[in-house]
Amino acid sequence: MSFELLFDPLFRVPFFTGLLLAGLLPLIGMYLRLRGEWLAALAFAQMASAGALLAMVLGWPMLAGGALAALLAALAKGIAAAAGANAYALMMLLAWGAGVLLVANHPLAEQAGHALFDGQLYFTGEGHLLAVGLVCAGAVPVLLRLNRPLLLARFFPEFHQARGLDARPRLMLFDLLAGVVIALATVSIGVMAAFALVFVPPLVAYRFGRSWRFGLGLAALIGMGGYSLAFALSLAFDQPFGPVCAVLLVALILLLGVKSDRL
Repeated sequence: MSFELLFDPLFRVPFFTGLLLAGLLPLIGMYLRLRGEWLAALAFAQMASAGALLAMVLGWPMLAGGALAALLAALAKGIAAAAGANAYALMMLLAWGAGVLLVANHPLAEQAGHALFDGQLYFTGEGHLLAVGLVCAGAVPVLLRLNRPLLLARFFPEFHQARGLDARPRLMLFDLLAGVVIALATVSIGVMAAFALVFVPPLVAYRFGRSWRFGLGLAALIGMGGYSLAFALSLAFDQPFGPVCAVLLVALILLLGVKSDRL
């Protein structure tokens, strides 16, 4: 395929759907990394994929099924916070098992399952773009309001306790927001592409960012730039988007020499 296809009307809606997500996902990833919970992003994505497949089998909208499953995962994360990474691993195992069984036993789920795991962004439509646009418009102001409480909870955990305040509602609100955003990304661009955009840009931003605000901007810029290049390459060489995006972002880590001890 030619790079000219990037400007074809058929691909404009998928491109802008993914571009919005590529700017927002790294911001979510910055706060997840801040809290040492970046693995939760993969758990949310796996749960969203299983929920989307189940919704398809039941005749429900895949977006609604994915979002509901991710919200349940976010609530479970808050309740089982003390379990840490164990809770995320259990969620991933449950979602993976349920997803594979649905794909293996229902013909309608097979094609959708491949799209979710391969990241076939080109099949998204105007409904996806509208949903992503609305979520992005609401998520950015919420993140601005949560920025200070999340930073205080990480670096000065005694602050809220000293003032007689409970930080848990704000932390739970962030978990729910992260669940919705990652669910939409999973249904739109696939499980691993969504995780790659949550994981890699913040990893680079934590290495090279001079300040927290600069790091947020850098992460969003890396996400949108890497996504745009991956979209163009996958079109030009007729390849599935998800693997191209993941390989490209990993190549960026290797090129910049980001050390594994910064994980």
